[in-house]
Amino acid sequence: MKYEFDVIVVGAGHAGCEAAHASAQLGADTLLVTIDMNKIAQMSCNPAVGGIAKGQIVREIDALGGMMGIVTDRSAIQFRMLNRSKGPAMWSPRSQCDRMKFSAEWRRILENTENLSMWQDDVVDVIIDKGRIAGVVTAMGVEFKAKSVVLTNGTFLNGLMHIGRTQIKGGRVAEPASTGLTESLSKLGFVTDRMKTGTPVRIDGRSVDFSFTTPQVGDDALVEGGDFHKFSYLPHVHRTLEQRPCFTVYTSEATHDVLRRGLVDSPLYNGQIQSIGPRYCPSIETKIVTFADKTEHQLFLEPEGEDTQEYYLNGFSSSLPIDIQIEALHTIPAFRNVHIYRPGYAIEYDFFDPTQLRHTLETKLVEGLYFAGQINGTTGYEEAAGQGLVAGANAALSAMGKPSFTLGRDQAYIGVLIDDLVMKGVDEPYRMFTSRAEYRILLRQDDADARLTPIGREIGLVDDARYEAYCDKMKRRDSLIEFIDNFSVKPALINQYLVEIGETPMQQGCKLTQLLLRPALDLRTLAVGIKPLADFISQLGEDRIDEIIEAVEIMIKYKGYLERERLLADKARRLEDLVLGDKFDYTTMTSLSTEARQKLDKLRPHTLGQASRIPGVSPSDINILLLLLGR
Repeated sequence: MKYEFDVIVVGAGHAGCEAAHASAQLGADTLLVTIDMNKIAQMSCNPAVGGIAKGQIVREIDALGGMMGIVTDRSAIQFRMLNRSKGPAMWSPRSQCDRMKFSAEWRRILENTENLSMWQDDVVDVIIDKGRIAGVVTAMGVEFKAKSVVLTNGTFLNGLMHIGRTQIKGGRVAEPASTGLTESLSKLGFVTDRMKTGTPVRIDGRSVDFSFTTPQVGDDALVEGGDFHKFSYLPHVHRTLEQRPCFTVYTSEATHDVLRRGLVDSPLYNGQIQSIGPRYCPSIETKIVTFADKTEHQLFLEPEGEDTQEYYLNGFSSSLPIDIQIEALHTIPAFRNVHIYRPGYAIEYDFFDPTQLRHTLETKLVEGLYFAGQINGTTGYEEAAGQGLVAGANAALSAMGKPSFTLGRDQAYIGVLIDDLVMKGVDEPYRMFTSRAEYRILLRQDDADARLTPIGREIGLVDDARYEAYCDKMKRRDSLIEFIDNFSVKPALINQYLVEIGETPMQQGCKLTQLLLRPALDLRTLAVGIKPLADFISQLGEDRIDEIIEAVEIMIKYKGYLERERLLADKARRLEDLVLGDKFDYTTMTSLSTEARQKLDKLRPHTLGQASRIPGVSPSDINILLLLLGR
């Protein structure tokens, strides 16, 4: 039995799994401590991965060498590319997953990861030596020593669940809360607060009348031969499980009347819950109060697995009493005779102000201590996993005496996420949206590998097989772009083909690039009528060819937009090269506004770019700092 490691990761949720895997992948001797080894990467709420902006994060995790994309593809029971009616910057992949297979696949991976050990226990304290982390203490009284520690405690720190006026201590239904750690960290000077989240009722599908629902199928059912999209860029990873539909239903005025009767016993409205809740994922009782004019709300009935009868009722999160939840469900025709496995509930838990972190997710107060996931005030599996990968990698790099790594706002949604947390803090559970990224045209789901796989390779997360697959794809992509840029089509051929497909003929020949800019045309369509193009695509091979063609089309059709946004990003990045460090005592700089002095002194931004994103620091304050830096 070993008691000394390079890195210890506390918690085996989505952040903890990515953190432990990244640390071990980099060669650090890593220990993962979890309360229950049977609940690794548990999908506590919705059994789905991805969605608006979240799907981009998962593709970034995969591009960096993480595992969430692989696990999602292997456990997917429905895949959809959201926002296809909009531009590619908004396309967001989403998968409904088999909850049990997702967890089992993660455990299989972790148990077979070199340099990784696991221990089932609860961490109740940290060991500090001269201002640096030295290890952890568990509830069993075991002391583990380490050079770096990553805390990913999720909703377990002093977790308290609410169902009506009933309160149950726990981090998740039927699982105990973690106590002692918050108090230990508070004594070290960490600022803590409480947040709240919730989850819906779970329904027995055998009691649902599906004739009153509207099926919602995945993309595979809509595309002949199946849809090629997935989360992982690895060519050998595929979706193999049986694909299942989701279903939609609606609440009614009768439903709302029942829910209103229960508000007197709602922890959200009777003063029982005082903590901050998620604005963008409100409970059903919040919906009927906030949107009192709405006569109905859409709900999504989603399967929890490939062969289970358990369904998740998305949109019906609630902490109302059990009898109110059931009575309200009975007013919906599909649920007239519904039987539930368990009611919805709210949960309160401790989190720590993320402005106490550096961009590496190392804490400013204790060297070698890292936070990732909901402990930083975020919500969502994807946001947690992205943080976990960054924190785990940096913990390992630090333990091995190597330079840390960070991601910029123009490099990844993960970079936007972490920068927002560290520089702005949170006043509600943080959820990623495409609107939070000012360079979202550069941060598309299709090009995450082009953006991040070289970075993952440089720090050691991307193995040889993944890097070779990446290089092969880039080589074939670039050769296709070169062919299209240089191939000219004769006028007669163009006009004849355009007439056949109902397009307006052109008067003279043109490059294929010019032809592809026409909104109604794509490479597959053109290849049918232009044999040299078809022959060239055929020479590229069938493996991943649809993925390559999509990437090429986006790069050609949006070239002007991409170049313009890259210029803007490069201009903004110049501020990131101007290092502030500890050069200034902001409290004495009377030329700055009072708010700027207070914020800059508290957050201590490393660069002028970081300072410019702090709420309350004005452009005039930035100009003053520029002058002081000799600019």
